[in-house]
Amino acid sequence: MVIVLRIIFILVSSLVGFLIADGFGAPQYKGAIVGFFSGIAIVVLDIFSGKISVKDLSALLIGLILGLVVAALFAYGFAQIPALQQPKNAYIPLIIYIICMYFGMVMALKKKDELLGLRSFVGGKEKSAYSKILDTSVIIDGRVADIIELGFMDGDIIIPKFVVHELQMIADSPDTLKRNRGRRGLDIVARMQKTTPSIRITEEDFPELRNVDEKLLKLAKKIGGKVVTNDFNLNKVASVEKIQVLNINDLSNGLKPQVIPGEYMRVKIIKEGKENNQGIAYLEDGTMIVVDNAKHSINKEIDVMITSAIQTSAGRMIFAKKRED
Repeated sequence: MVIVLRIIFILVSSLVGFLIADGFGAPQYKGAIVGFFSGIAIVVLDIFSGKISVKDLSALLIGLILGLVVAALFAYGFAQIPALQQPKNAYIPLIIYIICMYFGMVMALKKKDELLGLRSFVGGKEKSAYSKILDTSVIIDGRVADIIELGFMDGDIIIPKFVVHELQMIADSPDTLKRNRGRRGLDIVARMQKTTPSIRITEEDFPELRNVDEKLLKLAKKIGGKVVTNDFNLNKVASVEKIQVLNINDLSNGLKPQVIPGEYMRVKIIKEGKENNQGIAYLEDGTMIVVDNAKHSINKEIDVMITSAIQTSAGRMIFAKKRED
């Protein structure tokens, strides 16, 4: 039935092209040919629309329209040349339309980021063109709810139904810790639905995939969105797949106060370090400080001088030595 409808659509497109050409006094067969190929192009886009992202589809449609406009201008210009008005040259406009439509779509697809832009303007307000897709781990973590409520994350916030289903499975786990984590995640979803109008639950699913992370990445590709997570492994896989990721842990690390080698601070040594004669202290934000020659200062507050700091996605580690050293 779908094939029949597509054939009818192509024939109707040919008829529309025929009537438009007749209305403008142009050769009717040319209008019918343009309508026919335009119908085929639209049908092809319809067939592949489920396999490409919204951004790619938008770029192809814009490229098709621009190609038709440019082709019409070229065809009109050639029509004004007397030498090209002979019957044997009647195929030239058709070739022009085919070439312009093809290059219009190809160039639009290659330059989709520049063409569509990373931002669009709706109602006079700047709005992100990308949707944010929340994964299970970042919902359970809970910090994303505060970030959204404070207005630091714009655009549509999408929670896939398969993520909610995974939260329900975790909440039904016989393990107490997992059960509490799942219930916390469901409470966070309910909270965001009440406080954030841009939150929406999508029914989009990919039954052929069993892994939730794979479904998230496929959904992100399809809609051209960003994945919001604090899962280190998902972050790595998304980078390989060329999918943009917003990592809450990276954001948290980036907001921590910076320390400078040579700076002094007072810390309390909590425990012994792994290496010989080291002591371990912690800042209020949880950052670990490794202090040389502090093994015998456990449970004491001492002054230390910062020697270096290491920043990674997993966290930050500061190295220091006792001030008197």
